[in-house]
Amino acid sequence: MSDFIEPLDDAEQPAVENLPLRSLHHGGYTIEGYSRAAVQSYWRVPELKVGFDLGGSPWAFMGLQNIFITHAHLDHMAALPVYVARRRMMKMEPPTIYLPAESVDDTWNMLKAWHRLDRGRMVCDLIGVKPGDEIKLGREHVVTVFETKHSVASVGFIVYDVRRKLKEEYQGLPGEKIRDLRQAGEEVTHEVRFPIVCYTGDTSSEGLDSHPDVYKAKILITEMTFFRPEHRKDKIRKFGHMHLDDILEREDKFENELIIVSHFSTRYGEDHVRRALARKIPKSLSEKLKIWL
Repeated sequence: MSDFIEPLDDAEQPAVENLPLRSLHHGGYTIEGYSRAAVQSYWRVPELKVGFDLGGSPWAFMGLQNIFITHAHLDHMAALPVYVARRRMMKMEPPTIYLPAESVDDTWNMLKAWHRLDRGRMVCDLIGVKPGDEIKLGREHVVTVFETKHSVASVGFIVYDVRRKLKEEYQGLPGEKIRDLRQAGEEVTHEVRFPIVCYTGDTSSEGLDSHPDVYKAKILITEMTFFRPEHRKDKIRKFGHMHLDDILEREDKFENELIIVSHFSTRYGEDHVRRALARKIPKSLSEKLKIWL
């Protein structure tokens, strides 16, 4: 099984390299980040100007204005104060942080505590979200929030490319006729959405099934914390994680062009993970599945 992981190009190297960072290019988009269970998870898609989770805060991520946090575990959110403080230090606009609505008050309290400890203001916009919410990112992109299942309040995010398309009943009409209809107040187009990137964060398999576009997004970034046969599936599901078998059971559902699996347990080294998955991943998945280590 192939696993395509490449370093950043020299021209893209950040000024400070203080955290591990992997990069992959697919279909016009760049996925950058790192994820290990109980260590740290952080991701960004530069072309979309969005980041997901802040278990760590690479210096190169500081320019992100919008961060989407799936849940408040330390390995996914511990670096939030660092990120907020760095942007203020560099005189950048306060960032906007989207996170589960249940976590907002405690997150504010945490930032206020760091304000007192650090003697520096923690200036940002914290916006609580719940499944079904939508966030517009300019004219061409929108983010939908969907339900995931974890041991604390959690959500996943899908980024869509938004286009306007001529309604079917008007296709084939001459341009001047369509112009006249518009001028008469007729709505001649409708919105079409294409799911580009889906990020689940930590979740049991119910998170994959909670929204149909999880399986349709061009790029799916998800977790596979456990993979060995002796791992207890009931316990894994109880604590809101996934096993390799959860992916294999859904083999026929994945319409994604690229599936990135990450967040592997720290009990196992990289070679162990790669060998185990190479033996078990079927060809139908191996051609699109990338092991992120």
